[in-house]
This record gives sequence, structure tokens and C-alpha cells, in this order.
Amino acid sequence: MEKKTCLYDRHVALGALMSPFGGFIMPIQYTNITDEHNAVRQHCGVFDVSHMGEVRITGPDAERYVQHIFTNDVSGAPVGQIYYGMMLYPDGGTVDDLLVYKMGEQDFFLVINAANIDKDVAWMKEHTAGFDINLDHQSDQYGQLAVQGPEAEQVVEEVLGIPCRELKFYENKEIRNLENKKGDSASSKSLIFTFSDSPIIVSRTGYTGEDGFEIYGSHEYIQQAWDKLIESGRCKPCGLGCRDTLRFEVGLPLYGDELSADISPVMAGLSMFCKLDKPEFIGKEALAEQKANGVPQKLVGIELADKAIPRHGYPVLSMEGEPVGEVTTGYHCLSVDKSVCMALVKTDFAKLDTPLQVQIRKKTFPGKVVKKKFYDKHYKK
Repeated sequence: MEKKTCLYDRHVALGALMSPFGGFIMPIQYTNITDEHNAVRQHCGVFDVSHMGEVRITGPDAERYVQHIFTNDVSGAPVGQIYYGMMLYPDGGTVDDLLVYKMGEQDFFLVINAANIDKDVAWMKEHTAGFDINLDHQSDQYGQLAVQGPEAEQVVEEVLGIPCRELKFYENKEIRNLENKKGDSASSKSLIFTFSDSPIIVSRTGYTGEDGFEIYGSHEYIQQAWDKLIESGRCKPCGLGCRDTLRFEVGLPLYGDELSADISPVMAGLSMFCKLDKPEFIGKEALAEQKANGVPQKLVGIELADKAIPRHGYPVLSMEGEPVGEVTTGYHCLSVDKSVCMALVKTDFAKLDTPLQVQIRKKTFPGKVVKKKFYDKHYKK
């Protein structure tokens, strides 16, 4: 049975189209995907991402443990820094991609994908031997909002009363209290409630290619923050439909499509997040071998000459009709008005400008290999 987030009733009340995703019943769209997509690109949108998982790692060996299971390098990181990377199987296949927040010198907050929560937590627990840590699975304790778009900073500060403009890209802070300033009517209107017993975490991160923030808090806080944002009229509710179109056109991977147990970070073009100069991490030897000797397949972008839309699993063919791969994600890219896809293809066919075909039902449509980023990101750094 699919679970519900703390905002489920609010989505239904807004008339959202609800559908299963990652073990939860989630909103796919409220009005339509195009309007919600454009709201994030041009103004501001808010997503319920409370289905994501959270794991807290604390203790004397917290950093050493994270270094062991995580491909990126968190050694000596400043408190407040966030890192993107993967957890890998010994053969280099991907357990999951995730964010690691450094909350303190012995305190790390890991954010994992909803569909992988049970698998990830079990995998993490399997690798705790020899580490003096506490692994606290906290997914049920948190709700999460993603406020995204060029107006996100202003909305978070003015509507929610959360000071965030000092945060740089991939930085976070934990807030244990928000104090009203006497005589400050703007602050009084913005403040939701005092939550010293239930801190929130605010980070300058997102999954859309736009500036934005992700806010983690108690279910009660997230419900009130959502209400405040919707009532303001300055932040459009957005579903997972446009979340996928937004992440796709800036080349961000989705686990299960562009990463999996069979798709390594090297194959997916994500080697920059795998620090092979670290002393060790699970899967390091396999990645080093792949980097040295090459991989049989690589993830590429393909732009079609036609308006036909390629979908996940559709075959990719050489110009002679030989099967060379398959589509991982495809759309008519809303921001640039082109039919494009990401696809995993044989390495010999992965060079830029290589002509290829995509089979869509019983017809084939010509295209060429292009960069996986179809639209430029607009992060504030």
C-alpha cells in the first residue's frame, strides 16, 4: 500500500492529479505540466518532496563512515556544506545518488531517493561494522518542501520569514528558532510559529536547474509553511510531472533511468562526483578500472529532427538500423521547443554529432548526439 505525505489532503483539496510514485501517492500536476514548468522557470513554484528519505549519521566515526560509503570527498568539509554523490556496489553499479549535508563535525544528514529508502537504509546498516556511529533513520520525522525559481529567495524570506539570502549554492543551515522583532510588522506577518523543539533545515539546493531552497521540518511545520506559500499567491503548487521535465532538460539524472545497479557513474557521465584520490570507498576499484579501460555504454543526449517524442525504453538505432542503445528519458523540451532525450548507447556511438535514430512505435526518427544539458542552469552561486 502506498504511503501519503503530510500534505496529501492539501493536494486533494487543490484538485491535484494523484498517482503512485516511489511508494507514495504523490501529486503529478495541479493545472497542467506546462504552466507549472514555466512558473518555476520564470517565477516561483513549490513542490511537496516529503517522500524523500533522511538518515542522520552521528558519532566519533561519522566522517570516516560517510567517506567509506560515499563517492564524493567530505573530509575536512566546513559545517553547512552539501555534497552530491553516490553510494555504489563493489562492481561500480549505483545503489543510489544522494545529498550529504554536513551539520556538525560528527553529524551528517543524508537525503536519499524515495523509491530506494528501504534498500538504502539496509545497505547502510550492512556497512557499519568497525565504525563508532549512530545511524538514525529519520524519514518519518520530516516533511520537505522545495521552493524553486528565480523569485524563490524573495518568497522564502518574505513569506516564510526564513533568512536565506546568505546561503550559497549547496550550503545549508539548521534553524532552531525564529524570533519576532518587536515593532517589525513584516516579520510578524511572515513568522509561522516558534519551533525550538523541532528545528528546520534550509538548503540552497533543488532539482530544477533554477535557484531555490529545500526546507525540511516537522509535519506540522511543513503543513503550515505550505499553507503560507499557497495563500500568498506568489508560489505556484507544482507536481512531479514538471519536476521531471525541469530536471531532465538541465541534464540531472533520475535513479532508475540514468543511474541504476547496472549503470555506474562513469557510464552516466558523473565521474566528477567520484573522488578516486580518496583513500577508499566502496566501488572505488571498479570505477578506477572503468576510467582506465573504458565502459561499453555511455549516457548521451539526442536531439531529434522531428517533433516526435521519445520515451523511456524506446530503441536507439544506428543509421544502418543496428540497435545501439535505448532511451532513458525523453520529452518535447518545453524551454527550448525541441524533441530530445537522454539515452544509454554503445560507446562507439557516443561522440557528439554522431547521427542516430530513435524508434518510436513502428517508425524511426533521425537525430544526432548532443550534450545532455538541453537548457542552461540558473543557479545563484
